[in-house]
Amino acid sequence: MALGSMMAPAADTRAGEVLRLRREITRMQRRRSDLPLIPVSPALESILPEGGLQVGTTYSVSASPGLIAALLAPVSAAGAWCAAVGIPTLGVEALAGHGVELSRLLLVPEPGPRWLSVVSTLSEVVPLIAIRPCTPIRDAEASRLGARLRDRGCTLLVVSGAGASGAGVSGAGAATEWPQSEGSIRVHDPHWQGLGSGWGALEQCEVTVTARTRRSPQPQSVRVRLPGSHGTIEAVETPRLVPLPRPAAVRETPAPLRTASLLPVAG
Repeated sequence: MALGSMMAPAADTRAGEVLRLRREITRMQRRRSDLPLIPVSPALESILPEGGLQVGTTYSVSASPGLIAALLAPVSAAGAWCAAVGIPTLGVEALAGHGVELSRLLLVPEPGPRWLSVVSTLSEVVPLIAIRPCTPIRDAEASRLGARLRDRGCTLLVVSGAGASGAGVSGAGAATEWPQSEGSIRVHDPHWQGLGSGWGALEQCEVTVTARTRRSPQPQSVRVRLPGSHGTIEAVETPRLVPLPRPAAVRETPAPLRTASLLPVAG
């Protein structure tokens, strides 16, 4: 591999990066993921069947850096590896603020047209990968990649291209459709807090996260803070409506009977 990279044309620097990536991955343990379910934040468990992401499947997600970080954080916190491919706008400091363990994160910001090879290689050892495809994928390529994901127990988060370089929440909402996708997770209806009339700073953002999967075709939504007060995702507690006590039945007092006066009738 080293000799091949030396003989490669200087213009094709990405080929050398792919070879270097493969060498690094061979040093990691090659085994199928033993995670029965990809964990998610407690704030998102209620909108996903079984409370997590299915292993060996693909999900389409909105181009929200906050949502991507919120999905990667629980995996790295559990001691597993995660990766982000083709998303150069993801900030390392922001990822750490969302709870992503940087020591278990692989970043490939610019895979170029070889992104499919990069994802296929990473799926050997990484249980969760977020990818923004640089080029369209054909159905045959998606089928081959899907078979590898199922075999290795890797889950793929396909991020839409539009809005990935924007703020923490993308207003577009809809994510890129992927052939044979298990479902979609998107954010919409953002509402920022902290700004006044000519003063203040953005502090918190409330959004609605909606998931639709094969196992749960009916959309399931939850309102969350993304980011919350501590930078991580937080569920918004909806106030409980306490029913008012029913008033006691009022018994109506019958009106007193009035006796008609008996007046003599003239004969």
